[in-house]
Amino acid sequence: MSPSTRAPVYFFSHGGPDVQYNTTHPVYPVLQQIGKEITQKVKPKAVVVFSAHWQGEPNEIHLNNAVDTDLIYDFYGFPPHFYKATFPSKGSPPLASRILSLLSSAGIRARGLKRGLDHGVFSGFNVAFAPDTNPLNCPLVQVSLFNNEDPDAHYALGRAVASLRDENIVIIGTGMTVHNLRDLGRSWGNPTPLPYAVSFDNALKEAVEADPAVRQERMAAVTKRPDARPAHPWMDHLMPVYVAAGAAGEDVGKQLWTHHEMSFAWSQFRFGNVPE
Repeated sequence: MSPSTRAPVYFFSHGGPDVQYNTTHPVYPVLQQIGKEITQKVKPKAVVVFSAHWQGEPNEIHLNNAVDTDLIYDFYGFPPHFYKATFPSKGSPPLASRILSLLSSAGIRARGLKRGLDHGVFSGFNVAFAPDTNPLNCPLVQVSLFNNEDPDAHYALGRAVASLRDENIVIIGTGMTVHNLRDLGRSWGNPTPLPYAVSFDNALKEAVEADPAVRQERMAAVTKRPDARPAHPWMDHLMPVYVAAGAAGEDVGKQLWTHHEMSFAWSQFRFGNVPE
């Protein structure tokens, strides 16, 4: 397929496990709209998701190859109903096998296993793909990140699976464009964004929207900025952006929306075009 007819690639800033219940947060209708764009316009054959909340090994990728999996409530201190959240999904062993083959061909070590969906997937997906009003209705396969902070390794990870887009398989990275839980305590009750939440998010936007010929270099440079470590004390929530950009190939990235509050930034990105 030509770049214009390949399935687009997305990055969701997914928020915390409260995002699916906080219907008044500004991101809620944004995720709903992006979800409808995917289900109603792209109509994917399957979705492959890379979440900030699953890191494999420093040099090995893991992926879920089971049909049925539970949810992982990988958070603490929330109201009891948060631990009863559901999200219906079906995996695809054939697609998981194909991803393993693609990774192997790219020289990336990987192995399949059975693992539940973490809140980096089900919390935001319950907004974007609400089961009652906008169900995904296609297989969903989750793939891990590397357990490292190497932007180029994650860019290469995305590039390795980019050909799935030719089969109308949508690739989604989920994380946050700024994510500092350490600073949340001193910001609590005051939604005013800390300076790095604005400056880093803006710098990342510029890099993501750069000419694809120089995008990888520009995005790698963002991780070396002085505000990068305050924005991401550990870069797990940032690396899915690099996977998405790598999967985008020559397609241009676009910031669809952002929001700055406290020690967080919420950019939502799309790479490539949406079918008319």
